[in-house]
Amino acid sequence: MRRTAFDRWPCSIARTVGTLGDAWTLLVLRELFYGESRFDGFIATLGIARNTLTDRLRRLEEAGIVTRRAYQREPVRHEYLLTDKGSDFFGVLAALNAWGDRWLSDDEGVPVLMHHTACDHDTHARVVCSACGETLHHRDVEVRTGPGYPAHLLDHPGVRARFTPAGNTNSSPEPEIPAGTAVPDSR
Repeated sequence: MRRTAFDRWPCSIARTVGTLGDAWTLLVLRELFYGESRFDGFIATLGIARNTLTDRLRRLEEAGIVTRRAYQREPVRHEYLLTDKGSDFFGVLAALNAWGDRWLSDDEGVPVLMHHTACDHDTHARVVCSACGETLHHRDVEVRTGPGYPAHLLDHPGVRARFTPAGNTNSSPEPEIPAGTAVPDSR
């Protein structure tokens, strides 16, 4: 798989952006969710250059998000299908769509509706707490280091400041890590 500068960051958002953070990659995934699976179909719907599409499909395949399957022998042609890992990305695209509907739609309304076939209603994505079902808002969530956070970084002042619960008065206040600054290299 292609390595990015974000692969070693102790952050799932950074790692995901390193794998999928390109606009064309997200649009190829959108088309897969819409039902497109063939190279020429992606070209027709997206207007993407062939070399760019080849690169994005290869990256998605290397990341285990799509699998390639031959559907024709002479000449050999392939279709691209979502794996379980790829299918699990739907919620992210649905959340992006909901945000775009709210903040980027014009006076004519939203460009694409999502219809939940199970209940037969139009819907939009919501991010909810997996424990209580309440909608999550950034102001109601605090982040903490998890078991996969590199142990050798836990004593870094910026890491302690970022991940210390706001209500914990036992820790001394330390400066926040400036936006866009990486924590010390984990090598």
